[in-house]
Amino acid sequence: MKYRTIGSDPKNRREVSVLALGAMLFGSRTDEETSFAVLDRYVEAGGNFIDTSDNYAFWIDGGQGGQSEELLGRWRRSRGIGDEIVIATKLGARPLAPGTSYVDNPEGLSAKVIRESAERSRERLGVDKLDLLYAHIEDHTAPLRETVEGFAELVAEGTVGLLGVSNHAVWRVERARALAAAAGLPGYEVLQYEHSYLRPRTDVPGEIFPDGSLGAAGPELLGYLRAEPALTLVAYSPLLKGTYAHPDRPLLPGYDHPGTPPRLAALREVARETGATVNQVVLAWQIGGELPVVPLAGASSVAQLEENLAAVDLELTAEQRARLDGAH
Repeated sequence: MKYRTIGSDPKNRREVSVLALGAMLFGSRTDEETSFAVLDRYVEAGGNFIDTSDNYAFWIDGGQGGQSEELLGRWRRSRGIGDEIVIATKLGARPLAPGTSYVDNPEGLSAKVIRESAERSRERLGVDKLDLLYAHIEDHTAPLRETVEGFAELVAEGTVGLLGVSNHAVWRVERARALAAAAGLPGYEVLQYEHSYLRPRTDVPGEIFPDGSLGAAGPELLGYLRAEPALTLVAYSPLLKGTYAHPDRPLLPGYDHPGTPPRLAALREVARETGATVNQVVLAWQIGGELPVVPLAGASSVAQLEENLAAVDLELTAEQRARLDGAH
């Protein structure tokens, strides 16, 4: 396994594995025995960066979520896991009532919610401190300063380490970071967005993004990373839910455009040259790139995890990277 540092404060920064494990469906669609087996193998391989959220996976049973955090809590206790494993979670998008969702009834990012939701996450996970806590989606009803101060209070109290943000407009991320810096408070240092080798259209409106997707890492976000080297991008859905491994499946919405075929052709060509799978090339492309990107990949079996782990040691040549990057 290889590692990189996230965060800048010596008290809270962490060394994390360059491949993060997504636990979104653990405890719901992925049963406990399989989830434990995947977690055990990931840790055995040197992995130490696990991602969840307080609303995972509410859509499976129409509830409010929490199954993933609860399973991770049971796993930690049964294995005697301490703070050597970095568990990141998120708040802000948990439905306030069963049968609703983050679109029509999210918990939001008020100071009260931040405090109460973080406490519930700590209880479910069985930890005294949340290593990394994200603002999951935007909340336009809460003043940004209140959100910034609400997160900073938990860091000051020692119940949260690093702060992160997901699915926010880049200008709101920068405004929140500027507010924190001006007040001498900790700000967002880890950005979690959808990011893969294929490039999506970002102009297609969504349920919570009326002006087009804010969840995908586009040129503004990548340029922001380039200008702010202390930031790290955690890339969710790097394998696009099986798109690369199953070419017979329809492309995900937003990816069916003229730029996709040449990139797929370049990807498959490099996979043939290296003897790796297309999934492994995608992960290696992210891990070894010049920007600080940590792919966040889920796994519903140990076999899937093994394929992903092998990408950590796959070294692409400069010529192969140039070919992949130049395809459009």
